[in-house]
Amino acid sequence: MKNDVNEKRRTPEEELESAYQNIRNDLANDLLQQIKENPPSLFEKIVVELLVNMGYGGSRKDAGKAIGKTRDEGIDGIIKEDRLGLDIIYIQAKRWDNTVGRPEIQKFAGALQGQRAKKGVFITTSTFSKDAYEYVTKIDSKIVLIDGEQLSQYMIDYNIGVATVSNYEIKKIDSDYFIES
Repeated sequence: MKNDVNEKRRTPEEELESAYQNIRNDLANDLLQQIKENPPSLFEKIVVELLVNMGYGGSRKDAGKAIGKTRDEGIDGIIKEDRLGLDIIYIQAKRWDNTVGRPEIQKFAGALQGQRAKKGVFITTSTFSKDAYEYVTKIDSKIVLIDGEQLSQYMIDYNIGVATVSNYEIKKIDSDYFIES
């Protein structure tokens, strides 16, 4: 019986990590709900902020001009892959509740082909079907799928729509300090 108790005990670091993951998951769910409750223009702003914070698009001003500018032929926006604009990434952003299936991804892939583009990002507030994920692995164009869960996790990672409440610093004994020379 004593062994069972010891096996279930977690270290304070493990407890903190578990609590942190729970807080982070709750925050991600709350972020996704906020996106769905706000106007589509905010979703576009989030997409721009995220991609710029990830290092794409040059400046927010340049990136903001690209999103929403090309609302035709199945593409919601374009953004520079780097600050020099050596390559362009095409964007499709869908604020949906329903699962995004292969047909939507095929339309986006066709739109990329129509632009002679090789790279695209499809971002949704919902999820992608298994067929959608399988499809992007079989085509020549590189299409990255970002679902609502991943979007909200990226928003936390890149500080979009969130603020730091607390920081905890964990310390341990520096055994090198106690070695005499």
